[in-house]
Amino acid sequence: MAYPEDPLDLRGELLLGGTWVDITSRMYTREPVRIVHGTAPGASQADPASCSVLLNNDGGALSPRNPMGPYYGLLGRNTPIRLTLPADESWLRLDGGYTSTPHSTGLTIPGDFDVRVEATLDDWRRTDRGIVLAGKWSFPLGRYCWRLIVNTYGGLSLSWSSTGTAAGALAADMLTSVPVPVDGRLCVRAVLDVNNGAGGWTATFYTAPVMAGPWTQLGTAVTGAGVTSVGAADVPLTVGMVGSSTSGAFVPVSGRVHRVEVRSGIGGTLLAAPDFTTLVHGASGTTDSAGRVWSLVGAAVIERREGLFAGEVSSWPPRWTGAGYDAWVPIQAAGILRRLGQGRRPLESPIRRRLMGAASLMAYWPMEEGADAQQIYSPLLGVRPLATSGLQLAADDSLPGSAPLPTLGASASISGSIPGSTTPGWQVEMVYRLPAVPSLQAEVLRVGVTGSTMRSAHVYASSAGIRVEGRDGDGAIVGFFVVTAPAAVADFAGRWNRLTLFVTDAGSGQTYLTAAWRDLADGSWWGAATVYTGTMGIATSVTGTWGSSMQGMALGHLSAVAVPGAGISTPGSTLYSGADRGFVGETAITRTRRLAEEEPALRLSARHAPGATSEALGPQGRVQLLDLLAEVGETDGGILAERMDQLGLVYRARNTLYNQAPALTLDYAVGEVSAPLEPTDDDDGLTNDMTVTRAGGGSGRSVATTGPLSTASPETGGVGVYEQAITLSLGSDAQTEQIASWLVHLGTWDEARYPSVRVELHRHPGLIPAAMRLRPGHLVRIVNPPLYTGPGPLDLIVRQIQHEPTPRTWVLTLVCAPAGPYRVGVYDDPVRGRYDTGGSQLASTATPTSGTLSVAYTDGVRWITTASHPGHFPFDITVGGERMTVTAISAAVSPQIFSVIRSVNGVSKTHVVGAAVRLADPTVYAL
Repeated sequence: MAYPEDPLDLRGELLLGGTWVDITSRMYTREPVRIVHGTAPGASQADPASCSVLLNNDGGALSPRNPMGPYYGLLGRNTPIRLTLPADESWLRLDGGYTSTPHSTGLTIPGDFDVRVEATLDDWRRTDRGIVLAGKWSFPLGRYCWRLIVNTYGGLSLSWSSTGTAAGALAADMLTSVPVPVDGRLCVRAVLDVNNGAGGWTATFYTAPVMAGPWTQLGTAVTGAGVTSVGAADVPLTVGMVGSSTSGAFVPVSGRVHRVEVRSGIGGTLLAAPDFTTLVHGASGTTDSAGRVWSLVGAAVIERREGLFAGEVSSWPPRWTGAGYDAWVPIQAAGILRRLGQGRRPLESPIRRRLMGAASLMAYWPMEEGADAQQIYSPLLGVRPLATSGLQLAADDSLPGSAPLPTLGASASISGSIPGSTTPGWQVEMVYRLPAVPSLQAEVLRVGVTGSTMRSAHVYASSAGIRVEGRDGDGAIVGFFVVTAPAAVADFAGRWNRLTLFVTDAGSGQTYLTAAWRDLADGSWWGAATVYTGTMGIATSVTGTWGSSMQGMALGHLSAVAVPGAGISTPGSTLYSGADRGFVGETAITRTRRLAEEEPALRLSARHAPGATSEALGPQGRVQLLDLLAEVGETDGGILAERMDQLGLVYRARNTLYNQAPALTLDYAVGEVSAPLEPTDDDDGLTNDMTVTRAGGGSGRSVATTGPLSTASPETGGVGVYEQAITLSLGSDAQTEQIASWLVHLGTWDEARYPSVRVELHRHPGLIPAAMRLRPGHLVRIVNPPLYTGPGPLDLIVRQIQHEPTPRTWVLTLVCAPAGPYRVGVYDDPVRGRYDTGGSQLASTATPTSGTLSVAYTDGVRWITTASHPGHFPFDITVGGERMTVTAISAAVSPQIFSVIRSVNGVSKTHVVGAAVRLADPTVYAL
């Protein structure tokens, strides 16, 4: 696309008093702006993005302590700054805002309909709440038509109402996640067939790269019984709005929206079609091709400037000449990582973080105090400390999701008050580890209740069984149940369990009292329930009084939650789930997303390859947030980097680096790569003997014993031993050897590194659109490289991006690593799905013009032949650095005759007998 303005129109802005103020005229042109994103290869943690700008301070306008300055009182530490350049298209930016068009009869769709949304979301999945993309839906007004949602499973959901006044039906794909590309841009589509001809309805979901298609069906079509329809509720059509859900089950869109289409009928008449890609920067709205007027609401803006840097200015050092004729401010801005890395305290334990985010929490005592603490306090305001005796604090540190917890002495007790709740229904939980079930019945936990015939609920344990009972105000039993199954009794002790005691409405004036205990190691659970006549009541206290039979029991994270409801809940479906084990086993992407939801100020998003999984992690430690994020990257092998368009972070999983298409292609022959292009070919980063240890667990080792970078001595074709040992957060010991093997694969990749690739964008403006979208982790391809670099093309993974724009020049410098190690096998792929021969070589000399090769196989199986596998040709091989395309192979015995096309990579030479013949793109197993 053509740019709407000069592509070198660099604009700088400061956020002052809630408004972005243009400071472009104050940016000195004699000193180039220098922007750095990403981290150099080999660094253990992500570096903060940085930006240096020299600003004109004429009149002291940018001196924070100058009361005569226009920005006095607005310039301070960590003032937000952004630098932007013109983009080749516009978009609707949503950060909690939305766009809408008023309701009209023309938007009524009683029958089949088709809705499509093309967007680049910051993250296409929230594990806690759904994302409403578009719809006509209002909870406060009680009016409903339809809405399209990205659900918490990462799939699509379509809701609609046949009446317009009831929430209605739901079609959802909970099994198939939306296949989001690395750049996050995707078009999703939902169609509803209200009468599928079989007495029911059918909803089908699709995805496409852009609105124009091509469309690919997502998962399996969802069907339901009964012909349906769509109500004609009088509500606006909105894009990006939550849907006004009173349940808080949804979040608004965060990201860019490019186009939306709503059609009557499947592929039918356009009813609404806002296109946000052709507007001017700062437009207040648009009128679509269907004549509908779209207005922006809240934090919704039209942008047509691409972010080059977004960060914070931490200091404003005024400088001036001695005569006072010239004054300036050399500011250094940085991304959010700089601030996060300064003076941050370690995070609380995973259980505590999870519980403290619960809106329904009435009382909570973590019990994580140090050994010399004098009370067990509650972090909830208005909740008094526990009264305790006989506890040995910080005595047990074996629960992964917690700080050390207390154990019971020969005689111990606790007592805590639960602040009053006006809503009947409650659930009390704690984690515990009882060494052994007592032979005689002993009370484990008691909950005091008011507003019910049951005034106390009890859990008892003995070798005869686990007993749950309720008692009235006189101590008489109103209901009880005993679990006597040997396995259930055995599972109550000897391990970390989560004990849950709760009530639920049984109907007809009765209440269920249930106790359940869940093994935190394997997730299995047992339960006991009784029913009594009376209401659920309100929990008022928790107590425990223990004797010598309970000595040594560890306990903690005692909580009370208001849980109104009917029917017996599923034990284990609680706030604790996963947190009590420190979320051990969750993948790198899942942990990243969870941390993003817990720390919204990070604006942290995650990217992973469609259909792929990231590495499983060990328990989350009580360390600083940046250390947790670094741990994710170190274990998974992905890239954490700052965002360019706004203050925030993005994590790219390792699998996004595999088999990438180039994001930027540079032709050295026409000068798109500026001199010098100087490769580095040394032993930096070389590892051929790697030992990986799981933190707190076992180890695995991998050694490269053959090849040019193997542990063999230089005299015998290797380089000697380059060993390394690392400890990682892993979900299981089985991962250690696999990761060690992958790290040896990376550490013995025989290819030069390119620490600096320099591009003068002002001389090649056609490269600007792709260069502006370039991010750390993308692949850059250099075609037609000079001969001294070896045959091309050169495929490189970008690790660091440096921009130096001025009004007349724009230099892009890339710090890169080889992309070769990330070319991995793909099952049944015509190129990536081929296995290499175990060993083969030329049986006769091949001249530069030879069209056939005589090849003898020396190890493993022979090469395929044209007669046996005609559909598997052509493919490429390498001989002595020359790439050739094999069009046919004859002879099923050694030597075989290869028909080849020579000099595919520009190399043409004579090859002697014994030269190795290898597959050019052999399958490499991905981690």
